Amino acid sequence: MYKCRLVYDEWKCMKSKEQKGKFIKTEDFVGYIGDLRIHEVSEKQIWKYRDKDIIVCDNQYRWLSIMPKDDFYCITVMMNQLNEIQVCYIDMIESQGIDEDGIPYFIDLYLDLVVYPTGEVIVDDRDELEEAFNQKEISDEQYERAIKTAQKLQHDMLNDYCMFEKRILELRTLLDIKEYLF
Repeated sequence: MYKCRLVYDEWKCMKSKEQKGKFIKTEDFVGYIGDLRIHEVSEKQIWKYRDKDIIVCDNQYRWLSIMPKDDFYCITVMMNQLNEIQVCYIDMIESQGIDEDGIPYFIDLYLDLVVYPTGEVIVDDRDELEEAFNQKEISDEQYERAIKTAQKLQHDMLNDYCMFEKRILELRTLLDIKEYLF
């Protein structure tokens, strides 16, 4: 498992970016929402999806981070220059917290879901989860939590892509109208 700070420093292609975020508490959402504006990249990042290239990181892209408090996943919504969703990447997580400098983070639990605008959901890095389990890097409980969280997301939130997208846009609006944390 490794720590992932929600400033995405591991994406070395980002030359210039601006990160703002807010902890939000409403009737139907409690957690962190972050807005990463990617001003400039050294090289755009492209993922293959079926026979298409999906650009996930480029100049003037925007990434939205959604991490519900006391839950075991974090959503990264990758949007193009027109704020159109290109892909959503959902990390299953062990835990979450805030660093000394106020930056939220999560401890990655290997398993991920990749959600495309077609509504198709692909389970990603299951092999990494299995390897971590077999190497005793994670416990039975952590393994089961990752699997069950992914299954619950697929069954509930991701069952209807249009509703999922609507929810993402509602949460983005909450961030846009609130003052930023940093």
